[in-house]
Amino acid sequence: MIVSLDARNRNERADTVLAVPLTTSIHKDVATHVFLSAGETGLQSDSAARAEDITVVKKQNLLQPQGRLRQLSDRRVCELAAKVRIAMGCAP
Repeated sequence: MIVSLDARNRNERADTVLAVPLTTSIHKDVATHVFLSAGETGLQSDSAARAEDITVVKKQNLLQPQGRLRQLSDRRVCELAAKVRIAMGCAP
């Protein structure tokens, strides 16, 4: 899932995007995971965003989407950002 700002994503001089991988191995009790329903993501299965594995991906390695892209609500993006803080040891 791409989590960087659209301004960065669309900037021709930026050759990377910030991404959080999704998994279908869902463990709802993991402090750094955010559960995402299939309806929320547009994927065929429920998944979990793994905030502990946030990474940078080169734009040239991205594929064109096969279906319609979905955008998470600001609330859900902020929930994911809070999980990244936990993964970095910055949360109380």
